[in-house]
Amino acid sequence: MKTFVLKAPQIKREWHVIDAAGKPLGRVAAKAAKVLMGKHKATYTAHLDDGDFVIILNAGKIILTGRKMKNKVYHHYSGYVGGMKDTPFLKMLEKKPFFPLHKAVQGMLPKNKLAKVMIKKLYLYEGDQHDFKNVELKPLEI
Repeated sequence: MKTFVLKAPQIKREWHVIDAAGKPLGRVAAKAAKVLMGKHKATYTAHLDDGDFVIILNAGKIILTGRKMKNKVYHHYSGYVGGMKDTPFLKMLEKKPFFPLHKAVQGMLPKNKLAKVMIKKLYLYEGDQHDFKNVELKPLEI
């Protein structure tokens, strides 16, 4: 009996779709990150990008539980003295509706060179329609 080691040419990618309308931000991000990394597959290999493509519909209609809708703040530092910028969650959702979900998924990916490749397989859409009509999509339930 030998240990199976996945090679790059053996990787098979699938397309998954998630409807994020009315679902908590963290649950959607965790599910998407798991699929992007490939941890849902039996052939998961940490040093290869074995993950699948993820399409998230209604990305701007996510929710936060508890008081986080009012209290959550995104920080950005310009690098200059006094350059700290704070943006509340609700204002960020109006200004950039995809940012909270994109940042949450990116934060759940590994902190290495593969993360840049993995995040490029994430597609966010504001409505129910997407551009990928010729691929077979598998729905993911949260």
